[in-house]
Amino acid sequence: MRFLIAGAGAIGAYIGARMAHAGFDVTLFARGPHLRAMQLNGVQVKSSDGDFVARPKICGSLEEVGPVDVVFLGVKAHGLPQLVPQLRPVLGPDTTLVSTQNGIPWWYFQGFGGEWEGLRLERVDPAGVISAAIAARRVVGSIVYFSTEICSPGVIQHIEGNRISLGEPDGARSDRCRQIAEALIASGLRCPITARIRHEIWVKVLGNASLNPVSALTRATLAQMLRDPGVSALIRNIMQEVEAVSGKLGMELPVSIAQRMAGAEKVGEHKTSMLQDLEAGRPMELDALVGAVVELGERVGLPMPYTRTVYSCAKLLAQSAAKQPPK
Repeated sequence: MRFLIAGAGAIGAYIGARMAHAGFDVTLFARGPHLRAMQLNGVQVKSSDGDFVARPKICGSLEEVGPVDVVFLGVKAHGLPQLVPQLRPVLGPDTTLVSTQNGIPWWYFQGFGGEWEGLRLERVDPAGVISAAIAARRVVGSIVYFSTEICSPGVIQHIEGNRISLGEPDGARSDRCRQIAEALIASGLRCPITARIRHEIWVKVLGNASLNPVSALTRATLAQMLRDPGVSALIRNIMQEVEAVSGKLGMELPVSIAQRMAGAEKVGEHKTSMLQDLEAGRPMELDALVGAVVELGERVGLPMPYTRTVYSCAKLLAQSAAKQPPK
Protein backbone atom coordinates (compact mmCIF):
# COMPACT_ATOMS: atom_id res chain seq x y z
CA MET A 1 0.00 0.00 0.00
CA ARG A 2 1.09 3.55 -0.73
CA PHE A 3 0.52 6.07 2.07
CA LEU A 4 0.54 9.86 1.97
CA ILE A 5 0.69 12.21 4.95
CA ALA A 6 -1.00 15.36 3.62
CA GLY A 7 0.18 17.93 6.12
CA ALA A 8 3.25 16.58 7.89
CA GLY A 9 3.15 18.72 11.02
CA ALA A 10 3.75 17.44 14.53
CA ILE A 11 1.18 14.63 14.35
CA GLY A 12 1.50 13.81 10.66
CA ALA A 13 5.30 13.79 10.58
CA TYR A 14 5.38 11.53 13.63
CA ILE A 15 2.99 9.02 12.04
CA GLY A 16 4.90 9.19 8.76
CA ALA A 17 8.26 8.77 10.46
CA ARG A 18 7.03 5.74 12.38
CA MET A 19 5.69 4.16 9.18
CA ALA A 20 8.82 4.90 7.15
CA HIS A 21 11.04 3.56 9.95
CA ALA A 22 9.02 0.32 9.77
CA GLY A 23 9.57 0.06 6.02
CA PHE A 24 6.24 1.26 4.62
CA ASP A 25 5.93 3.24 1.38
CA VAL A 26 4.99 6.65 2.75
CA THR A 27 5.32 10.19 1.41
CA LEU A 28 5.16 13.34 3.54
CA PHE A 29 3.73 16.55 2.10
CA ALA A 30 4.92 19.71 3.83
CA ARG A 31 5.87 23.33 3.21
CA GLY A 32 8.46 25.93 4.16
CA PRO A 33 11.48 25.38 6.45
CA HIS A 34 9.99 22.12 7.80
CA LEU A 35 9.87 20.71 4.25
CA ARG A 36 13.45 21.72 3.50
CA ALA A 37 14.78 20.35 6.78
CA MET A 38 13.12 16.96 6.26
CA GLN A 39 14.43 16.80 2.67
CA LEU A 40 17.96 17.42 3.90
CA ASN A 41 18.04 15.50 7.17
CA GLY A 42 15.01 13.21 7.23
CA VAL A 43 12.50 13.28 10.08
CA GLN A 44 14.26 13.30 13.45
CA VAL A 45 12.09 11.90 16.24
CA LYS A 46 12.99 12.44 19.89
CA SER A 47 11.13 10.23 22.34
CA SER A 48 11.54 8.57 25.72
CA ASP A 49 10.89 5.35 23.81
CA GLY A 50 14.07 5.95 21.81
CA ASP A 51 15.27 8.55 19.31
CA PHE A 52 15.43 7.69 15.61
CA VAL A 53 15.73 9.24 12.16
CA ALA A 54 13.41 8.21 9.33
CA ARG A 55 13.82 9.05 5.67
CA PRO A 56 10.43 8.84 3.97
CA LYS A 57 9.83 10.48 0.61
CA ILE A 58 9.25 14.21 1.12
CA CYS A 59 7.39 16.44 -1.32
CA GLY A 60 6.29 20.05 -1.55
CA SER A 61 3.74 19.46 -4.32
CA LEU A 62 1.01 16.84 -4.56
CA GLU A 63 1.28 16.86 -8.34
CA GLU A 64 4.50 14.84 -8.08
CA VAL A 65 3.04 12.11 -5.85
CA GLY A 66 0.39 10.42 -8.01
CA PRO A 67 -2.49 8.25 -6.76
CA VAL A 68 -2.04 6.57 -3.38
CA ASP A 69 -4.05 4.03 -1.40
CA VAL A 70 -4.39 5.95 1.88
CA VAL A 71 -4.15 9.66 2.68
CA PHE A 72 -3.78 10.79 6.29
CA LEU A 73 -5.15 14.33 6.51
CA GLY A 74 -2.54 15.73 8.86
CA VAL A 75 -3.37 19.44 8.86
CA LYS A 76 -5.40 21.03 11.62
CA ALA A 77 -9.10 21.52 10.97
CA HIS A 78 -8.80 25.14 9.86
CA GLY A 79 -6.26 24.06 7.22
CA LEU A 80 -8.58 21.58 5.49
CA PRO A 81 -10.49 24.05 3.28
CA GLN A 82 -7.19 25.08 1.69
CA LEU A 83 -5.78 21.53 1.48
CA VAL A 84 -8.61 19.39 0.13
CA PRO A 85 -8.97 21.08 -3.29
CA GLN A 86 -5.30 20.17 -3.89
CA LEU A 87 -5.85 16.44 -3.30
CA ARG A 88 -7.20 15.52 -6.74
CA PRO A 89 -3.82 14.28 -8.15
CA VAL A 90 -3.41 11.73 -5.33
CA LEU A 91 -6.93 10.30 -5.39
CA GLY A 92 -7.46 7.04 -7.20
CA PRO A 93 -10.87 5.33 -7.50
CA ASP A 94 -10.51 3.63 -4.10
CA THR A 95 -8.26 6.00 -2.17
CA THR A 96 -9.17 6.19 1.51
CA LEU A 97 -8.82 9.42 3.49
CA VAL A 98 -8.18 9.20 7.22
CA SER A 99 -9.25 12.31 9.12
CA THR A 100 -7.02 13.05 12.12
CA GLN A 101 -8.49 16.44 13.06
CA ASN A 102 -9.58 17.32 16.57
CA GLY A 103 -13.10 18.56 17.22
CA ILE A 104 -16.30 17.70 15.34
CA PRO A 105 -15.14 16.51 11.89
CA TRP A 106 -16.77 17.76 8.68
CA TRP A 107 -18.09 14.26 7.89
CA TYR A 108 -19.76 13.73 11.27
CA PHE A 109 -23.36 14.03 10.06
CA GLN A 110 -22.88 12.30 6.71
CA GLY A 111 -24.82 9.04 7.00
CA PHE A 112 -25.90 10.03 10.52
CA GLY A 113 -29.59 9.44 9.83
CA GLY A 114 -32.63 11.05 11.39
CA GLU A 115 -33.23 14.77 11.66
CA TRP A 116 -29.51 15.62 11.72
CA GLU A 117 -28.60 13.75 8.52
CA GLY A 118 -26.28 15.79 6.32
CA LEU A 119 -25.99 18.71 8.74
CA ARG A 120 -23.06 20.96 7.80
CA LEU A 121 -21.39 23.08 10.46
CA GLU A 122 -20.25 26.40 9.02
CA ARG A 123 -17.42 26.71 11.57
CA VAL A 124 -16.04 23.32 10.46
CA ASP A 125 -16.80 23.25 6.72
CA PRO A 126 -17.23 26.87 5.60
CA ALA A 127 -19.35 27.10 2.44
CA GLY A 128 -19.19 23.29 2.12
CA VAL A 129 -15.71 23.34 0.55
CA ILE A 130 -14.51 20.16 2.30
CA SER A 131 -17.60 18.01 1.76
CA ALA A 132 -17.72 19.07 -1.89
CA ALA A 133 -14.13 17.89 -2.45
CA ILE A 134 -14.19 14.63 -0.45
CA ALA A 135 -16.81 11.96 -1.15
CA ALA A 136 -18.24 10.52 2.06
CA ARG A 137 -17.42 6.95 0.94
CA ARG A 138 -13.68 7.72 1.11
CA VAL A 139 -13.62 8.69 4.80
CA VAL A 140 -12.31 6.69 7.73
CA GLY A 141 -12.44 8.48 11.07
CA SER A 142 -9.62 8.49 13.57
CA ILE A 143 -8.94 9.84 17.04
CA VAL A 144 -5.33 10.62 17.95
CA TYR A 145 -4.33 9.96 21.55
CA PHE A 146 -0.71 11.06 21.60
CA SER A 147 1.08 14.37 22.01
CA THR A 148 3.87 15.62 19.77
CA GLU A 149 5.36 18.96 18.86
CA ILE A 150 7.80 20.37 16.33
CA CYS A 151 10.92 21.39 18.28
CA SER A 152 12.55 22.86 15.19
CA PRO A 153 12.08 22.26 11.47
CA GLY A 154 12.35 18.54 10.78
CA VAL A 155 12.56 17.59 14.48
CA ILE A 156 9.56 16.04 16.24
CA GLN A 157 9.36 15.65 20.01
CA HIS A 158 7.11 12.78 21.08
CA ILE A 159 5.73 13.76 24.49
CA GLU A 160 3.40 10.94 25.50
CA GLY A 161 0.92 8.36 24.22
CA ASN A 162 0.97 6.06 21.19
CA ARG A 163 -2.68 5.28 20.35
CA ILE A 164 -4.71 6.21 17.31
CA SER A 165 -8.22 4.74 17.06
CA LEU A 166 -9.82 4.07 13.68
CA GLY A 167 -13.46 3.65 12.79
CA GLU A 168 -15.83 3.62 9.86
CA PRO A 169 -18.50 6.31 10.25
CA ASP A 170 -21.18 3.61 9.87
CA GLY A 171 -19.56 1.38 12.48
CA ALA A 172 -18.64 -1.39 10.02
CA ARG A 173 -15.57 -3.61 10.56
CA SER A 174 -14.06 -2.99 7.14
CA ASP A 175 -11.05 -4.54 5.44
CA ARG A 176 -9.58 -1.10 4.79
CA CYS A 177 -9.67 -0.21 8.49
CA ARG A 178 -8.03 -3.53 9.31
CA GLN A 179 -5.26 -3.00 6.73
CA ILE A 180 -4.53 0.56 7.90
CA ALA A 181 -4.56 -0.56 11.54
CA GLU A 182 -2.14 -3.41 10.80
CA ALA A 183 0.28 -0.95 9.17
CA LEU A 184 0.11 1.43 12.13
CA ILE A 185 0.56 -1.40 14.63
CA ALA A 186 3.57 -2.67 12.69
CA SER A 187 4.93 0.89 12.96
CA GLY A 188 4.84 0.79 16.75
CA LEU A 189 1.48 2.44 17.43
CA ARG A 190 -1.56 1.05 19.19
CA CYS A 191 -4.48 1.11 16.77
CA PRO A 192 -7.80 -0.28 17.97
CA ILE A 193 -10.75 -0.29 15.57
CA THR A 194 -13.96 1.03 17.08
CA ALA A 195 -17.53 0.54 15.94
CA ARG A 196 -18.54 3.69 17.85
CA ILE A 197 -16.24 6.34 16.42
CA ARG A 198 -18.89 9.07 16.67
CA HIS A 199 -19.42 8.41 20.37
CA GLU A 200 -15.69 8.37 21.11
CA ILE A 201 -15.14 11.65 19.28
CA TRP A 202 -17.22 13.34 21.97
CA VAL A 203 -14.93 12.06 24.72
CA LYS A 204 -12.06 13.97 23.14
CA VAL A 205 -14.33 16.95 22.41
CA LEU A 206 -14.99 17.18 26.18
CA GLY A 207 -11.34 18.14 26.60
CA ASN A 208 -10.93 20.01 23.30
CA ALA A 209 -13.75 22.43 24.06
CA SER A 210 -12.78 23.07 27.69
CA LEU A 211 -9.11 22.47 28.42
CA ASN A 212 -7.81 23.99 25.18
CA PRO A 213 -9.39 27.46 25.28
CA VAL A 214 -8.99 27.82 29.05
CA SER A 215 -5.31 26.94 28.72
CA ALA A 216 -4.88 29.63 26.07
CA LEU A 217 -6.55 32.21 28.30
CA THR A 218 -4.59 31.24 31.44
CA ARG A 219 -1.31 30.08 29.81
CA ALA A 220 -1.51 27.13 32.22
CA THR A 221 -0.63 23.44 31.83
CA LEU A 222 -3.17 20.64 32.28
CA ALA A 223 -2.03 19.95 35.83
CA GLN A 224 -2.13 23.64 36.80
CA MET A 225 -5.68 24.07 35.52
CA LEU A 226 -7.10 20.92 37.05
CA ARG A 227 -5.49 21.49 40.45
CA ASP A 228 -6.87 25.02 40.70
CA PRO A 229 -10.33 24.85 42.34
CA GLY A 230 -11.86 27.77 40.44
CA VAL A 231 -10.49 26.85 37.03
CA SER A 232 -11.29 23.19 37.56
CA ALA A 233 -14.91 24.11 38.32
CA LEU A 234 -15.10 26.16 35.11
CA ILE A 235 -13.74 23.26 33.07
CA ARG A 236 -16.28 20.90 34.67
CA ASN A 237 -19.13 23.27 33.79
CA ILE A 238 -18.00 23.47 30.16
CA MET A 239 -17.75 19.69 29.99
CA GLN A 240 -21.28 19.38 31.36
CA GLU A 241 -22.56 21.68 28.60
CA VAL A 242 -20.68 19.69 25.95
CA GLU A 243 -22.06 16.44 27.34
CA ALA A 244 -25.59 17.89 27.16
CA VAL A 245 -25.12 18.69 23.46
CA SER A 246 -23.92 15.17 22.72
CA GLY A 247 -26.93 13.80 24.60
CA LYS A 248 -29.29 15.80 22.38
CA LEU A 249 -27.71 13.98 19.42
CA GLY A 250 -28.25 10.59 21.04
CA MET A 251 -24.61 10.01 21.94
CA GLU A 252 -23.74 8.09 25.11
CA LEU A 253 -20.24 8.90 26.35
CA PRO A 254 -18.18 5.87 27.43
CA VAL A 255 -16.43 7.79 30.24
CA SER A 256 -17.65 10.22 32.88
CA ILE A 257 -16.60 13.85 33.21
CA ALA A 258 -14.75 12.99 36.44
CA GLN A 259 -12.79 10.28 34.61
CA ARG A 260 -12.02 12.64 31.72
CA MET A 261 -10.69 15.32 34.08
CA ALA A 262 -8.66 12.83 36.09
CA GLY A 263 -7.09 11.46 32.91
CA ALA A 264 -6.10 14.94 31.77
CA GLU A 265 -4.57 15.78 35.15
CA LYS A 266 -2.42 12.64 35.01
CA VAL A 267 -0.77 13.93 31.81
CA GLY A 268 0.81 16.54 34.09
CA GLU A 269 2.67 19.71 33.13
CA HIS A 270 1.70 19.54 29.48
CA LYS A 271 0.62 22.49 27.37
CA THR A 272 -2.41 21.91 25.18
CA SER A 273 -2.03 22.17 21.42
CA MET A 274 -3.99 25.43 21.48
CA LEU A 275 -1.60 27.00 23.98
CA GLN A 276 1.36 25.76 21.94
CA ASP A 277 -0.14 27.39 18.84
CA LEU A 278 -0.74 30.66 20.68
CA GLU A 279 2.82 30.81 21.99
CA ALA A 280 4.24 29.97 18.57
CA GLY A 281 2.17 32.65 16.84
CA ARG A 282 0.12 30.10 14.88
CA PRO A 283 -3.66 30.27 14.35
CA MET A 284 -5.61 28.48 17.07
CA GLU A 285 -8.20 25.76 16.34
CA LEU A 286 -10.97 27.67 18.07
CA ASP A 287 -13.77 27.21 15.57
CA ALA A 288 -13.27 23.48 15.09
CA LEU A 289 -12.76 22.70 18.78
CA VAL A 290 -15.10 25.14 20.50
CA GLY A 291 -17.08 27.14 17.95
CA ALA A 292 -18.49 24.01 16.34
CA VAL A 293 -19.87 22.84 19.69
CA VAL A 294 -21.40 26.28 20.31
CA GLU A 295 -22.95 26.11 16.83
CA LEU A 296 -24.39 22.69 17.61
CA GLY A 297 -25.70 24.00 20.93
CA GLU A 298 -27.61 26.64 19.01
CA ARG A 299 -29.02 23.94 16.71
CA VAL A 300 -30.28 21.77 19.59
CA GLY A 301 -31.52 24.68 21.70
CA LEU A 302 -28.95 24.74 24.52
CA PRO A 303 -27.60 28.15 25.67
CA MET A 304 -24.13 26.91 26.85
CA PRO A 305 -23.22 30.08 28.84
CA TYR A 306 -19.86 28.83 30.15
CA THR A 307 -18.67 27.50 26.79
CA ARG A 308 -19.90 30.55 24.92
CA THR A 309 -18.18 32.96 27.34
CA VAL A 310 -14.82 31.18 27.14
CA TYR A 311 -15.14 30.90 23.35
CA SER A 312 -15.80 34.65 23.02
CA CYS A 313 -12.82 35.52 25.23
CA ALA A 314 -10.52 33.14 23.37
CA LYS A 315 -11.68 34.55 20.01
CA LEU A 316 -10.73 38.05 21.15
CA LEU A 317 -7.37 36.72 22.35
CA ALA A 318 -6.79 35.12 18.95
CA GLN A 319 -7.64 38.35 17.15
CA SER A 320 -5.29 40.33 19.39
CA ALA A 321 -2.50 37.79 18.94
CA ALA A 322 -2.90 37.92 15.16
CA LYS A 323 -2.20 41.67 15.22
CA GLN A 324 1.04 41.27 17.17
CA PRO A 325 4.23 41.46 15.09
CA PRO A 326 6.19 38.19 14.93
CA LYS A 327 8.91 37.85 17.56
